[in-house]
Amino acid sequence: MKTEHQRTALITGANKGIGKEIAWQLAKRGFAVFIGSRDIAKGRETSEEICQAGYESTFIELDVTDPVSIRMACGTFSQKADHLDILVNNAGVLEDHGENILNLNTEMLDRTLKANVTGPILVIQDFLQHLRKSRLGGRIINVSSGAGSLTGMSTYAPAYSISKTALNAVTKQFAGALKDQNIAVNCVDPGWVRTDMGGPSASRSVEKGAETIVWLAADVPQSETGKFWHDKQEVEW
Repeated sequence: MKTEHQRTALITGANKGIGKEIAWQLAKRGFAVFIGSRDIAKGRETSEEICQAGYESTFIELDVTDPVSIRMACGTFSQKADHLDILVNNAGVLEDHGENILNLNTEMLDRTLKANVTGPILVIQDFLQHLRKSRLGGRIINVSSGAGSLTGMSTYAPAYSISKTALNAVTKQFAGALKDQNIAVNCVDPGWVRTDMGGPSASRSVEKGAETIVWLAADVPQSETGKFWHDKQEVEW
């Protein structure tokens, strides 16, 4: 049976970390959440946990580095829901912590760009048909990083940092292209969060990391678009 009249959200990379926390928080806010994950076992487990707590959740196999997987996920979604209100591009990779651009492995750079830039572009393109059907206006939130801000950029994780700068540019491009279609597009720096990527010494909890993303998904005016956010404040590119 299709999800109708209820607000819907798809989160990529939602089987763990910030993505999983976003799914939980949106489910508690009344959204039917779709758990996008290439890890089938963990994705299903997350979806089942949310359902067992009394909320609505569906697992969708989705590998953002595989165009065929994205198309198939879009087809699966269309069988489960008649519209999409929120798309959170959360899936991403960080392979070059501690590396230097002077000896950057370009194959790793290609992998990083494929996951962190090309993937979100393809996901937006394919799921746009469902976002256009949102009765309240669609919202796209790209999970970026302070490492992608040109204002403060130095030498940290060059492939990752460059990919997040590019994702910020993707955000601006889609915001401009969709401004007349009632679809808001923003990106968020969640901060240094205790996840598999951020590590155990990170200064922020996953709850704090997800907070601004959920706020953009559920609370801000639809007119807010094309901006870079951190802790519910617009920040410099």
